[in-house]
Amino acid sequence: MSARNAHLRKLLSGKDILMAPGAHDALTARIAEMCGFEAVYMTGAGTVNTQLGMPDHSIITLTEMVQSAARLAKATNLPIVSDADTGYGGVLNVVRTVKEFEAAGISGIHLEDQVMPKRCGHLQGKEIIAPEEMTAKIQAACHARTDPDFLIIARVDARAPLGFDEAVKRGKAYLRAGADMIFPEALESEAEFRSYARELAAPLLANMTEFGKTPFISAEQFRDMGYRMVIFPASAMRVAIKAIYELFSEIRNTGTQKQMVDRMFTRKQLYELLDYNGMLELEAKFAGKVPEK
Repeated sequence: MSARNAHLRKLLSGKDILMAPGAHDALTARIAEMCGFEAVYMTGAGTVNTQLGMPDHSIITLTEMVQSAARLAKATNLPIVSDADTGYGGVLNVVRTVKEFEAAGISGIHLEDQVMPKRCGHLQGKEIIAPEEMTAKIQAACHARTDPDFLIIARVDARAPLGFDEAVKRGKAYLRAGADMIFPEALESEAEFRSYARELAAPLLANMTEFGKTPFISAEQFRDMGYRMVIFPASAMRVAIKAIYELFSEIRNTGTQKQMVDRMFTRKQLYELLDYNGMLELEAKFAGKVPEK
């Protein structure tokens, strides 16, 4: 997996901004690769929402997140950056968190400076740990990785509870602690993103989520401000949920899915996504079975 990690570093050092769509499961990660993206983001909220049917409120465990991450890493050749919440505890938990995600084939994680139980980054009521506690976590994370190309990203959640200036101050402190990239969460305007980039001479990650505190800003705009990576964490999940809701409503009301067929992947398209023929050929090679036509 070290080749993926090195490739991610190379992508982040390029001239263009790296766009990483959010994937809440292995199939979504494969779709991202099919669509030509060069990296994937494993959304924490999306993983909790879809796998547990619960909100992003420190409900999911490290083990569950790593299991999901390993499935994504096996389903795609793309480098994956994953949400790792608060590191699931103190500095020793952070050490284990880094080792587990790295062993699962992930190329980088972000840790946030919220207290546990954490909240969605764009909701009210967030509480923040002391900067000294967060810098200790970052130092522990950097110590724990075995591949120096494994990315340690510090997410700064201080904007809402403590203000923009404190978010800048913390970003600089986390950079000094060894973070490879800074992720200022829930900035509230294009001007704030631009100002943050001027204040921090560092690789920056932007979160372009919907229905939150951040207005819609394009990847090109983020690039021009100086950001190196932009994630779209829950977009795929939200579109999928609405599509499933509309399908189930149609079936419940009419007794048939016929009117929705034109909005579905065909069997052929699905099998191409899953490399179904490749699996049949592998079976034929070792079991002597003739592939289906």
